[in-house]
This record gives sequence, structure tokens and C-alpha cells, in this order.
Amino acid sequence: MTVHDATTPLKGRGAVISPPNRFERLVHEPDPEAERSPGAPPTEYLRDPARQIIASNDSPDVGFDRSINPYRGCEHGCAYCYARPTHEYLGFSAGLDFETRIMVKEDAAALLRKELAARSWTPQVIALSGVTDPYQPIEKKLGITRGCLEVLAECRNPVVVVTKNQLVTRDADLLGELARFDAVRVFLSITTLDPALANRLEPRASSPRLRLEAVRELRARGVPAGVMVAPVIPAITDHEIPKILEAAAGAGAEWAGWVMLRLPGAVAPMFEAWVEAHFPDRKEKVLSRIRSIRDGAMYDTRWGVRQRGQGPFADQVRAMFETSCRRFGLNRRKLELSTEHFRRPRSDQGELFR
Repeated sequence: MTVHDATTPLKGRGAVISPPNRFERLVHEPDPEAERSPGAPPTEYLRDPARQIIASNDSPDVGFDRSINPYRGCEHGCAYCYARPTHEYLGFSAGLDFETRIMVKEDAAALLRKELAARSWTPQVIALSGVTDPYQPIEKKLGITRGCLEVLAECRNPVVVVTKNQLVTRDADLLGELARFDAVRVFLSITTLDPALANRLEPRASSPRLRLEAVRELRARGVPAGVMVAPVIPAITDHEIPKILEAAAGAGAEWAGWVMLRLPGAVAPMFEAWVEAHFPDRKEKVLSRIRSIRDGAMYDTRWGVRQRGQGPFADQVRAMFETSCRRFGLNRRKLELSTEHFRRPRSDQGELFR
């Protein structure tokens, strides 16, 4: 595994450094003179021979306990992504490897069909996805997420979609079909309205303007939609919360949620390097604010705290968010989805399992 270390960001990539994999004993440290790269590495797509597609978790603070992740790793390259350390379990780095070596679950739709057909499956809400974005750039070509939605629409199994990509509007037909049975909610994640900042934070995700347009288009086509102000980055994006929610409501969003910046494992030093590269004059203020909501540390793993933080600044963010939601008419309708119309997928012979 090669470790990238740089003082300036690579074009089109979010990681400024790639820290060593915590599980690997051998690390290749490139000679800065002999192996200086002229540019960002290309993206590789690797087959993931998954045997199961519905994942489960027991966390009480993420809002779901079943999820589908068609991809592992994410080309959007968000500098702050809490999911980066998951790539270390594959022998990769949480840095550039996470955004350039993407694992692709080609059989996701077939696996999903099999699991929903099983008698052991109890219809319940599935998150698409719980870790990496289901609509990252390669989805436009591969259509794996769309395949999963086709199965979910056929079965009328409720799903919540969270993405940073306008590509979600491509599947408005399937999302609209699920909406007929009150079985879908779509959330566009919006960190900032500043396109220049978004380009540095989330280099290969859709622009904030296109995400708002996606909300507007989905709502026009009868798909319930909202926004996630996530993550809220202390001293960088927190002041934008009212403006983001106002823009979201103007686009037709019905709901909004928020998550405080999370920096587990290797993400903390990576984000610190990102701040040093992009906001050197503000670095100490940003890091100080983060520690103030994490009991003096860069991260707090405790359930009930990790998503929101604690202390005066965290309370201020919460109050700003809740006040803005009331002001702009968000979260007036319940988020609950219906499972009453669920039906098992059809067999190859066209019979319907009940």
C-alpha cells in the first residue's frame, strides 16, 4: 500500500494525505523526489463478490437498521467522510484508495431479490445506502442502484435514499412508483451553498445548485424529498444552516435533518491536513471548535453524542437548525413509511410468493 503525503491537494480528489492502514504492517513510503506524481491517480473499479446485500446495524442513532450499499469506497471524495476507515478492512488506505479504488457489487439486485423473497424477511425500511453514496459517478454507467430500486419497487418495500448526486432524478420513475404506496423518502445531502467550497470539500459530487434542482424535480414528479445538512463543519459551514434550509424549502423539500462532523479513526488526521491545505488561517479555530463539541478530543464514539456533539456550540447549532426548520415550514409531516403493501418478488415462473 502506497501512502500519499502532500502539502497541496490533488485536482479532483478530496484526500490531501493517505495515512497508513491500521491493519497493515508493511507500508510503502514513496520517495518525494523520485516518485513525485504529476497528477491525481485514476479511479479503478473492482468486483466485490458479495454473498449478501442487506446489511444490519444495532446503532440507535442512525435512523435505520437495514441498508444496502451497492458500492464500497466513493469517488465523490468528500474530505470529511466518516466511512473512509471502512476501506482499511479491504487492505486499502482511508485516503486516496477510498476514492480511487471502488468496489462494485454487480450482483446487488439479484441478491436483493433473493433476500426479499426469503420467508425470514420481514418488510421494513431499507436505507440506500448506509455508508457510501449509491449515486456516485460510475452508477450512471453501471445502473446497480437502479437495479436495486427496480426490485424494491416491485416488492413495494420502503426505502430511504440519501445522496449528493443529481443522478438520483434519473430514477424518478421508480421512486414515483414507490411513492404511490408511501414507501420512499429521498434526501439530498447539502453541506454548503458555496460552489467553490463544495468543490474543495466534495470534489466529484454534484454542485449545491444541482442538488437543489434535484429536490425540485423529484417533488414535481411526486417523490417525497428533503435535505440533510450533513455534516455541519464547525467554523466553516455552520453559519450556512439557515440559508441552506431556506433554499431547500424553496425547492420544495418537506423534511430536513442534520449531522455534526464526525472524524473517526484515520479521518481526523486527514481532515486536519485538509484544513491546513485549504484554510491555514482558520485551522486552529476549526480544530478548537471540533474539540469543544467532542469533550476535548477530535471524535467521540458514544451513541447519542457522535451524531450531534455536546456543549454550548453544539447546542447553538441545534437551536439554529430547529428554529430555521420552523421558520421555513420543514418537518411538519411525519417521516414514517408504510410496509402494508409489501409483496414478495415474483419467481422465474411468474408466481407471486406470499
